[in-house]
Amino acid sequence: MPAPTTTGGLTLPRIGFGTAALKGQHGARTIAEALRAGYRLIDSAFNYENEGAVGAGVRSSGVPRDEVIVTSKLPGRHHAHDAAIAAIEESVYRTGLDHLDLYLIHWPNPSQGRYVEAWEALIEARERGLVRAIGVSNFLPEHVDRLVEATGVVPAVNQVELHPYFPQADQRADDASRGIVTEAWSPLGRASEVLQDPVLVRIAEGHGASVPEVILAWHARLGVVPLPKATAPERQQQNLAAIDLELTDADVEAIASLARPDGRNNDQDPAVYEEF
Repeated sequence: MPAPTTTGGLTLPRIGFGTAALKGQHGARTIAEALRAGYRLIDSAFNYENEGAVGAGVRSSGVPRDEVIVTSKLPGRHHAHDAAIAAIEESVYRTGLDHLDLYLIHWPNPSQGRYVEAWEALIEARERGLVRAIGVSNFLPEHVDRLVEATGVVPAVNQVELHPYFPQADQRADDASRGIVTEAWSPLGRASEVLQDPVLVRIAEGHGASVPEVILAWHARLGVVPLPKATAPERQQQNLAAIDLELTDADVEAIASLARPDGRNNDQDPAVYEEF
């Protein structure tokens, strides 16, 4: 699969590196190691409280800055225009970098209903050179409709939860119809059950690979950019290599059969959601 390119011409790697919970010196070191291993897309967020570690990791990695796509996200509590601008500026200052490459609205926060205002702030931040490209996270088609109707600007990226139990076929199709690149947070699922699924274990054994490798290869086959997190160097390397694992059509059909109506693992507490 070719590397996905956004509507604005930003070419994304076929796999990125998630940084939630990676903080401080350990986080900066882990991020630097990931960059040296070959990752070029780093995903963070204002709410992860680790933008400083991300910037430190980028600077200490030895990888040229223009080769790295650094992402962060605007929290739901800062959707008012001026608050959004200040939050974006703060994200840039926290990293210690001169700009961010991709900035997303972390979620639409529909009860507040100010995500169009937030989007206008992201557009302004892009025009000012604070960020190179802008997008959204956890947005449904109707939310994207409102952004486009109000501003005419289509998000470059929509980052959503996506894994074999929750393949998001309709959302992926809608994103693709607009030229939006779909990224996957929690690509390996939010609990252990998916990693022990008999169908995935069988496919992995057939390829002499691990289940995580099969899942990440499946994302790549769908044209989705997964954002796994791995602190161990060997896991980082395995995840990178997974993108080149070639699944058969039968493998992909078998994985498609795993989709569940609510997208949850059976052992996952339905009250547990990511902090946005």
